[in-house]
Amino acid sequence: MFRLLSKESNIFSVPVYIGVLLLIVISFNILNFNTLDVISATVTFAGVALGYFCFNAIGLTYQSHLPLFLYTFFVFALYPGDLDIGIAVSLFTNSIILLMLTADDLSVRNNSYILVGSILAINFIFLPTTWPMSIFVIFHIIGTSGQIGLHIFRLFFGFLLIAIGYFSVAYFLNLNGWNPAYFPFTGFSPTRNFDHLLWLSPVAVFIIHSVADHFRHFNKKSPTSRFKYTFLLVFSVAQFITIFMYMGKTYEYLLLLALPASIILSRMLRFSKKYWMQEAGLWTVIFSLLLFKLSSYFNFF
Repeated sequence: MFRLLSKESNIFSVPVYIGVLLLIVISFNILNFNTLDVISATVTFAGVALGYFCFNAIGLTYQSHLPLFLYTFFVFALYPGDLDIGIAVSLFTNSIILLMLTADDLSVRNNSYILVGSILAINFIFLPTTWPMSIFVIFHIIGTSGQIGLHIFRLFFGFLLIAIGYFSVAYFLNLNGWNPAYFPFTGFSPTRNFDHLLWLSPVAVFIIHSVADHFRHFNKKSPTSRFKYTFLLVFSVAQFITIFMYMGKTYEYLLLLALPASIILSRMLRFSKKYWMQEAGLWTVIFSLLLFKLSSYFNFF
């Protein structure tokens, strides 16, 4: 199976995977007819579908089927059907931000920071626990921009535009209360019960091994590969902070890591020295995700 998935994808591959994704979303939501679930499912589908285009934009997967397959399988295993609207919006906005920050045209990236700031502010309104994403963008500006002050100003100007609009609407609707959840570093709900998460431990071990192997061979990597992998790791750390601090038992937060995990795992499997290690690693990931999915439905350990 690994050899089949390691083949280069073509122009028709992404639409096929998006079609499979649509079937997954419809299957999990076929019995939910209320408006909020429909909106959440639609936003989730749009966000995850945009994620497929991020693979080529990031450029670490050699355009093979493997990361696309792993990404689809992660979504199948982690998507509960009734996804919180905040997480759905976060998936959608993360995909848009990644596409803008990884654009090949430098002028597009430099001129997008007002829009990125606005998107981050909207994301924060829907899900305040995603504030680490703003830190990721600031680090990205510091690490890549030749005009750090100007681009950080544009980023915060985007924040300000959305804040003014949001508070104006709240004022005219007489919404005078303040939810303390909008203060960062509040509302912690770290995971203390790892029952279902234990099924994902092989996946976590593979990811840690892959990252460690990357740094062991860091000097052998090309400058482009090092930069893009660092970009991916900083993005992953931002998502992990949100997951660690706020997930609790809301395991669908793990969907925020589906994209970077797919890239990291696909690279680990691709660079494994033996074919049997590639095949065994792939099936271990598949069975781990399946067991996690089954355990969340049937509550077995």
